[in-house]
Amino acid sequence: MEASDEELMLAYSRGDARAFEELYGRHKGALYRFVLRSVKAAGEAEELAQEIWMRIIGARATYEPTAKFTTWLYSIAHNRLVDHWRRKELRIALAEAEDGPAAGSDADPALQAQANQVLARFAKALADLPHVQREAFLLHEEAGLSALEIAAVTLSEPEAVKSRLRYAFAKLKAATENG
Repeated sequence: MEASDEELMLAYSRGDARAFEELYGRHKGALYRFVLRSVKAAGEAEELAQEIWMRIIGARATYEPTAKFTTWLYSIAHNRLVDHWRRKELRIALAEAEDGPAAGSDADPALQAQANQVLARFAKALADLPHVQREAFLLHEEAGLSALEIAAVTLSEPEAVKSRLRYAFAKLKAATENG
């Protein structure tokens, strides 16, 4: 049976470096994508993600599994991003889609163009969402957090998070359906 994230973090706090490697392997991709879509620049995202992991390492001795590990991880990420945005006064934006849908050698150019247009509309709509809606959406989709977990990460009321998610999904759906 596979160890839970919380068990791995506790093992790491007792000095098990392999436990950290497992945690890092499980969450590095989603955390990086969350940060990247928040700051837009790949170099900045890499640096911030590493800072977040350094904070995890630094906090290992005081870790208590009072919530899911992912809630704790994304709380640290959220706080680091808030610090980043305040300091640099950045306008939050979605990173442009790195890759369009995979194109096979026999892909229909018209379908490919249509898919690229939908992807571009989605990326613009996500970038245009108010910060709180975009953050809730990314925490839900990238990190797989529930509304209650997002509320804990962002120090918001669960009903407010549910509203933010509803509005975000509605706006993104409308953007991709209307051409």
